[in-house]
Amino acid sequence: MNTTAVWHSGPLLSDIVADGLLEVELSGKLICILLREEQVFAFAARCPHAGGRLCEGRIDGKGNIVCPVHHYKFHPKTGRNTSGEGYQLKTFPTKLEAGRIFVQF
Repeated sequence: MNTTAVWHSGPLLSDIVADGLLEVELSGKLICILLREEQVFAFAARCPHAGGRLCEGRIDGKGNIVCPVHHYKFHPKTGRNTSGEGYQLKTFPTKLEAGRIFVQF
C-alpha cells in the first residue's frame, strides 16, 4: 500500500477572503481552508466532536476556528482543541505556487 503524501491543487488564493472559511473538495476529500494573517491553513471540514460544518463557523479574536454547533474551538495550524474538550482537528500542510493553494494529504 502506498502511503506517500501527495500535493493536491486547490483554489486560487484570490478565492479566499481574509479570516474567511472556504469549504472545498479535493480528490474526494472535503476540507476547509482559512486565510489568516497571510497564512493559509487547511483542515477537516467537519468538527471531530459532533460533525458540525466548520466552514459555517467563525474565527474568534485569537484566530481559533469556532464550530457552529457547540462552539468548540480549534487552533488552525495544530488542530489542537483550545476550549478544553480534548478533541483533535485533522490538519493538512499547505503551500502556495503561482497564486494557487496546494494541500498535502
